[in-house]
Amino acid sequence: MDLVTLWRAVGRGELERVAAAGWRAWPAGEPVGELRASLSRAVATTEARQRHVPADGAGFVTTFDVPRRFLERYPAVGGQYTIPSGDVAALNDQLSGAIVEMADYRGPVPEEELDPALPAAWRDYLAGPSWLRRGWLDSGCYLWLYPPAEGAELLDAWGEPSIAAHPGIAIIGGDGGREHLALDLRADPVPVMMVEITSGGWEGSVRQAPDVASFLARVEAGTFDFTWLP
Repeated sequence: MDLVTLWRAVGRGELERVAAAGWRAWPAGEPVGELRASLSRAVATTEARQRHVPADGAGFVTTFDVPRRFLERYPAVGGQYTIPSGDVAALNDQLSGAIVEMADYRGPVPEEELDPALPAAWRDYLAGPSWLRRGWLDSGCYLWLYPPAEGAELLDAWGEPSIAAHPGIAIIGGDGGREHLALDLRADPVPVMMVEITSGGWEGSVRQAPDVASFLARVEAGTFDFTWLP
């Protein structure tokens, strides 16, 4: 089957309705309105970050596949398809596989929640108009990033012996599993390290980036991937 991959930015409410439908259908019928989807992930990302995040604090990038023959009845204007409200149910019947949430962007973290001990590049990123909460990067990496309060909660769960074995640690992200991205605040510049939850100390960690700015540049470019022990 000749499929076309489309990208769509959505807000919280629409994502919740898609999830309630088992990730197999877009909300259809009035008053939902027409459905717009782009051939470009970059276009959907821009809309999620510039439209949905300011509107309700979060914006999501989704992707789905549709047979090309179905889309032939709708002209693509600037790489974007517009499906009339009355045709969304027909679109749902044509979906090939599930609708996938590819990225979750969030609004600025309040300044009072940003520890001054954290590197300026990290504080500036979280305080900016939008930041990546979690998602699939173009590199194939699935990445989570944590605001300071959540990183502190995760660190507390380690217990005092593990914390003591990693002096100067601040958790900023991870793979959603046992691996955490952590800052070694003793160093200047501050490197981004990968630390496993059963790690006995910094000597068992793996450097991911020499500093926060270069790490974030790779995240924003979609090129970051975890570096594992050989």
